[in-house]
Amino acid sequence: MSIDPRRARLQARTSTPTQPPLPPPGVQAPPVALPQPPPAAAPQTFDGSAVPRSVNTTPVQPTPPSASETSFKLKFCTVCASNNNRSMEAHLRLANADNNYPVISFGTGSFVRLPGPSISQPQVYDFNITSYDKMYKELQAQDERLYRNNGILNMLDRNRNIKWGPEKFHDWAVGTARLEPVNRGDKGSIGAEGGVVDVIFTCEERCWDAVVENLLDRGAPLNRPVHVFNIDIRDNHEEALVGGRAILELADALNEAANQERNTHGAGGWENGNGVARMGFDERVPDILAEWQEKWPSLPALWTLSWL
Repeated sequence: MSIDPRRARLQARTSTPTQPPLPPPGVQAPPVALPQPPPAAAPQTFDGSAVPRSVNTTPVQPTPPSASETSFKLKFCTVCASNNNRSMEAHLRLANADNNYPVISFGTGSFVRLPGPSISQPQVYDFNITSYDKMYKELQAQDERLYRNNGILNMLDRNRNIKWGPEKFHDWAVGTARLEPVNRGDKGSIGAEGGVVDVIFTCEERCWDAVVENLLDRGAPLNRPVHVFNIDIRDNHEEALVGGRAILELADALNEAANQERNTHGAGGWENGNGVARMGFDERVPDILAEWQEKWPSLPALWTLSWL
């Protein structure tokens, strides 16, 4: 009987290979060499060149910058009568906030007045000349028990760790570089060294009147818009703490709106107040203030748009 050669070749390909015979007991089987897989092709770059195997080809993702490094920060100014209690509490809150706002602070009074032994005997100092540290040491030497109990020494100790001394608003040279506060390490000085701000917070209506009137008298030499708010805060340590928190909350809301407008419309013309983003921000300020006022009804607020 003849055999189909095609069937024979098919059986040869599909037949199960025979296993080698088992060695006799006590004899170790010789090692069987297993076939090695072919070496993998070396990876290539997009231009076709081979990449050395020792190089890690996994792409490195850059670390995204933090929000404080990329987001815009409004520049703030805080004002009270003597640049000691309310304005300094707000100054500290803004400078120590998560956003580390640029901030400067001033007083509008003719002199720095602090409580003395009696109502008719206040402690009086000059603006721009007397440091907080000097005030602290003088009052400590006069009557440490009195000024410790009424909170003045604690307040001055806080202040001397924020900046050098009280400054008068009327002596502020708008647009002039403020390098000394930066060199001294005053809180909030980084970013405010240009001598301009976007928002001014006053803590008493008479201070608001003095600020607005002084800005009008200056004649807007920089032609730069500035929002001026008054948050009416009683001049005591407890109310200053509450007012400082409220001012920070309003500052955060304003800063968030400014970033939204700049991200949407770009920053063009912002400094001069004629860009789309700046005009959009200015239009949103009354609504932001109204929403804030609903949460803080015990702190009556005023607002106007002025010019530096």
